[in-house]
Amino acid sequence: MSVEGLSANQRAHRTSFDSLIAGRALKKRRLQSDQELQQAALQLISHNNDLSELMLETRAGPQERGGVCDHTDDVQTAGKITGSLLVGELQRQAGELGVPVGVLCVRVLTEKLTGINMQGDREMAMIKPTQRAKLIVILQAVQELLGLFSPKLLWQQYWKTQPVLEVVFHLHREKILPLEYTLHSDPAVCEWLVCQLQGVCESRVSDPEDTDVRKQILSSVVCVLVRAGFEEGQDAAVPQSCCSVLDHMLSWQLESVGETECSRSVPAAGVWLQVFDPSLFGVSVSEEVLRCFFIHSLTHIFTHRPRLKVSDAISMQSQWSFTKTPPLLTALYSKVCALFQVEEVFAHLQQVLETHEVNWQNVLSCVSTLLVYDKRTQSCLKELLYRLLTAAFETYDMERMITGFLLARQAALEGPAVFPSYRDWFKMAFGGASSYHSNSKKSLVFLLKFLSDIVPFEPPQYLKVHVMHPPLVMVKHRSVLQEYVALARTRLSDLKVSVEEMGLYEVVSGNVAEEQCPAQQDVEKAVALFESTGRISATVMEASIFRRPYFLSRFLPALLKPRVLPEEPDYRMNFIESLRKAEKIPVALYSSYIESCLRQKHTHIHGVCSSLDQKENPLLTVQTQLLELRRLLSAAASEGDIRAQLALVSYTLSSVWAEGPDSSSADTVVTLALDQPPPSHTTAAVVNLILQSFCQCVLEACRVSPPNRHVQWAGQFVKVLVGHTQLYSALLHRLFQLLHSQGPSLAGSHVLGLAVLLVELHACRSVCSPVRLSSTHSSSFSPAEALSTTLPISTKHHMNFSLRLCVAAVCYAVCRSCFHTEDLSHFIPPNLYRQLLFLMPRLMPDMRPCVLAEVNADVCSEEENEMEYVSTWSNIVDPSVCVRSSARALWAHNTVRKLQNHLKYQLSFSQWLRAELRVQRSVDALTDTERQVYERWVCQQWFLPRCVSSGGCGGDLETACRGIVTALLDTGILPVQFPRAPPHIDSCCTDILSRLQELLWELQCSRLGNRTVREEGHFLWEIINRTCTDPSDSSDPESLNRDLQLQRSMHACNSVLLAVPAVVLVGVQFIGGRSVLDCHALMENINTHQRRVCSPAGVLTCSLTAHFLTAVFSASVRCESPAEAVNLALSQISMQCPLLLLSAGRWWRCISPVICSLWGRMVGGEEPALLHLLNTCHEWANGSADGLLAVPSAPAPLLAVCLYTTFQKQGGDTKHITANLPLSDHNREVLVYLLFFYLTDFLSAHLKPQVDKVLNHSKDVSVHLLTLLVDYFDWLSLFHQSQSEHIIYRCIAKLTPDTLLRLMPFALFSVLAEVDQSVLIRAAKAPAFLHTVVMSYTALLKLFLHGHTDTCSSGKPHQILCKGQKILLKSISLSRPGALSHSQQSQLEAECTELDPEVAAALHMLQSHNLGLDV
Repeated sequence: MSVEGLSANQRAHRTSFDSLIAGRALKKRRLQSDQELQQAALQLISHNNDLSELMLETRAGPQERGGVCDHTDDVQTAGKITGSLLVGELQRQAGELGVPVGVLCVRVLTEKLTGINMQGDREMAMIKPTQRAKLIVILQAVQELLGLFSPKLLWQQYWKTQPVLEVVFHLHREKILPLEYTLHSDPAVCEWLVCQLQGVCESRVSDPEDTDVRKQILSSVVCVLVRAGFEEGQDAAVPQSCCSVLDHMLSWQLESVGETECSRSVPAAGVWLQVFDPSLFGVSVSEEVLRCFFIHSLTHIFTHRPRLKVSDAISMQSQWSFTKTPPLLTALYSKVCALFQVEEVFAHLQQVLETHEVNWQNVLSCVSTLLVYDKRTQSCLKELLYRLLTAAFETYDMERMITGFLLARQAALEGPAVFPSYRDWFKMAFGGASSYHSNSKKSLVFLLKFLSDIVPFEPPQYLKVHVMHPPLVMVKHRSVLQEYVALARTRLSDLKVSVEEMGLYEVVSGNVAEEQCPAQQDVEKAVALFESTGRISATVMEASIFRRPYFLSRFLPALLKPRVLPEEPDYRMNFIESLRKAEKIPVALYSSYIESCLRQKHTHIHGVCSSLDQKENPLLTVQTQLLELRRLLSAAASEGDIRAQLALVSYTLSSVWAEGPDSSSADTVVTLALDQPPPSHTTAAVVNLILQSFCQCVLEACRVSPPNRHVQWAGQFVKVLVGHTQLYSALLHRLFQLLHSQGPSLAGSHVLGLAVLLVELHACRSVCSPVRLSSTHSSSFSPAEALSTTLPISTKHHMNFSLRLCVAAVCYAVCRSCFHTEDLSHFIPPNLYRQLLFLMPRLMPDMRPCVLAEVNADVCSEEENEMEYVSTWSNIVDPSVCVRSSARALWAHNTVRKLQNHLKYQLSFSQWLRAELRVQRSVDALTDTERQVYERWVCQQWFLPRCVSSGGCGGDLETACRGIVTALLDTGILPVQFPRAPPHIDSCCTDILSRLQELLWELQCSRLGNRTVREEGHFLWEIINRTCTDPSDSSDPESLNRDLQLQRSMHACNSVLLAVPAVVLVGVQFIGGRSVLDCHALMENINTHQRRVCSPAGVLTCSLTAHFLTAVFSASVRCESPAEAVNLALSQISMQCPLLLLSAGRWWRCISPVICSLWGRMVGGEEPALLHLLNTCHEWANGSADGLLAVPSAPAPLLAVCLYTTFQKQGGDTKHITANLPLSDHNREVLVYLLFFYLTDFLSAHLKPQVDKVLNHSKDVSVHLLTLLVDYFDWLSLFHQSQSEHIIYRCIAKLTPDTLLRLMPFALFSVLAEVDQSVLIRAAKAPAFLHTVVMSYTALLKLFLHGHTDTCSSGKPHQILCKGQKILLKSISLSRPGALSHSQQSQLEAECTELDPEVAAALHMLQSHNLGLDV
């Protein structure tokens, strides 16, 4: 560089002294030593004696001035030289001025500090960054002078210049002026420090450096204040002044938190909140001292300006809930209490309450915060309430009573997810026999006096609780209670809250929002009671009379709220209809309701949604809050912050629905049905938003940590949802819809979220209302159990979805239970676990041995188990991992397999059968062959060897067969199943029947070798008889429901009977040393059950007839003499079971080849006698048209049925055939049975829509046959039970269904109405005719009165009744004297007096005529 350039650079930039020294040091002049350089520096500095500038130059190295230095040692050497120069200059000038060096040093430093103060805002407690940099340089230079001046003198001089807290902080940090010293100097320092701390908090900073500096200032100052104020051994004045500073700052924060929240982006009070972070103190403050500070702060919060009286707290308490408390204040409570256990906080709170006047707003809002942030608070608060109330009633202390009630009401404001409602708490505390006040009248008076004293200040919702749910008192003390009730009612009237506005089943918890819809809650409760009892509750009926204004103006409008009515009437519609029939609903109101429902249906069809003016903002708020919850979970926020956010969500949800967040739903039963009306647009939107957000939150939480490391946010989330009755119900319906109908289409994240939701619902089942799966199911379940039951497994896609859901749920539950005292069963619904047990071996053949393997003892430590669970959970969350791999990994854990040892988690054989029968074969995950192999494995290896106590068969083949038969019958009988069973033709019923056949054959083979023991009745008949016998309907033998149920049951039973080998239906027993067939069970089933459901009536189906006869012939081969055994069995059947005999005669042309071929194959030789008889009877019937064949020696019913079959087949003229039949005694009996068959056809034609030709033909034939038989009395035995001893009636009673027997009087008068007058005259002469006709007429009247004649599909029953009366009156007039005995006359006349006085009068005239003749 040239000389001119160097001169220019010197003119532009003043070269510092240190740079000159550094430059020369770099050049390392060889001719000068360090001593020579120092001497030269002293000579130069004597020409520049400005100590302030020298102080700046001393520590400003090359780097501070932008220079570069690569030789650190040389720079340090230069620093030492300049420091010594500064000291030397101070000593020289002090000597010249004649003052001590320390005084001069303080004066110079004070001038520099004052200069920095003057450059900034004198009212601010912080300086600008440029000033801060300059101050740091000065303080670094002062480090060389620490031994030359007194800190006391420095503070005295600096105090006079209005010091700045940040400058004092830097002096403290550089150990130049400790803060501890400033606290001793002047009483005014405390006031200054408070102002400066407030200024630091109020400073508007945007630079991160300024933010860090502010935090360091607060940290250092507060650490000093806490140490000085709470450490032992301090001067008495110092702790007091330090505590005063801290108290002033806390008071300033408490007073300004509400004011500054909306005025600044970062409130000043929020800045001071940082000092309550324990990590801020580090190791500078001991834990004991820190706890003392926090306890002191907590006490100050509780006692800060106790301006409100207890009466004010009682009336204003509802405004101090967690959601209405400023967030900064709740944050303050949580931080101050975070250092202690909840028990410690409540112990201190109780001490403060007993010794201080408190700020009730702070106390109660702090309690709410603790309840929301810490789940342990609920139990601690209950213990505190117990202690307070116990002590209050022991000493009759009114203050403790007030405190207990305030705390209980405050806790109830936070909803059932946090604390029971006030109603529930009040009932639990004072509504039982062991309540606090139940030990004496004095305690009762004390309680009622307390309640009376606070009546003037209480909000109406609490008064309503006390009136609707008063304390339990003895009868002799009711007058004392009535005085309080009267006072409370008067107060409600003064508040213009009518008692009539109070709900019938009111649920009140102190939340004002909840009081918006008591009528809606009453409606839900009333409908639930109607659903369970089938009757209108007495409370509703009483309200319709004694509380009519409320009933008409509130209850009915809430009940008749327009909606889209379901296709099938639900319980709400039935309840409305019952009220209408009871004339409790005005006609105009009901008509308006129906019209509004029609408009709602039209609106729903056309897709017009109702306006959401009042709901849009809350809905958006819920969405925003749920997004914030998701952000907190992704940021791994503390449990308290997450619980606080959930409290905000709960509060916002209460504005979407009218009910409050702690309305009780424990008494409500949620019914899940497939035909449930769709929810409103708002409800659907909120439910979908909640489910979607929940699934997203689960994913976010899983990305941060596995479930065993999660805060328990999911459980709290579910409790919040359960606290809202309408939302809870809508949520369950939506879950039911998703799981049952849309499961396979759900994404993996949705499946994961729903699995977690099911587990959490099961974990909090104690606070959930029960669930009923359909209106036809009377039993209720917990929500998770009910939803697990509805998981679809009928198709391949359904099975894969259910497997994914079950594996995810069980794995989450296992991880969830790692760090909980509850057992794993607390988190896993038993139905869901059983679904997993069903699906794994079915879809994963390699898992079948694992399912059968015994559970090994745990050999891994808890840490190893936890790591395995976390690894399995990672596989669940990872979408690239196959669900079957995750299932294998999950089942490898002993903890999961051990659940099978619990009875409720065991998959029994019957449960497996019900599940398997729901599978559709056409869309099964298994092929036909694979399904056969799987089912054989289940039967033979899984459940057959398994002990009965574990749900197996205990190695007993009969037990296995019983289980299969019962399951098959239940599947065919039960009207509704969830999920619905597929059609029979596509179910696995055929496969299960194949397994039953295999087991039955094996059972039969095992019994063949033992011929010495008498075989008991076959278990199959026992199961069928039990299934077809319904004791619930035994009191009503004419119940139509019973008949329909029996038909359904018998249809299912016959399906099983036809599928099993016929040989098992008939047993073999040993009598007198020989083996005979045991057909008693078969005959009993036919006579008792089959008879009642025959179609056509009076005859078994062809398939059943052939199957039963095959059973007899097949079983005969196990006897020594098959032909003899068959003849004996058929003889018994002919006498004891005519229905089977007549059915064989009816279908003989169809079944004879089968039976004859079977006999030839199995036995051979001469055919049994009955076979010959059946052939002979049919030949006679076919040839009877010519009248040439002699009547064979056969039972009359058999001959009649053969004739009937021939007539039906040929369609010939019965008049010609019967004309050629001589009316001998035997032939008349045949015609009587033939008349019976045609009367049966006539009645069947009335009961079922048929062609009129069939009806007319059967009636014409009946008229003809009656004309032939009218001169004889045998036919009368067909029409009344008084002839039950007659052989004909005993026979037809075993042939005819009960329904047709009851309608025989209808058939009698229908036929008599068509006969000629001469025939009726002849009939009147027959013995017992009049008695039979009168009894039949009274029976017909009873049928008409009971409505049983309405089942006739054709004709007009009342016309037959009128004709019957005319026929009866005519018969009475034609009857001969003595046609009725005296006892018969009296009995009939007494019965007809009530039913038909005209007939009774005619009978009386007949009796008078008879008496006249006697005279």
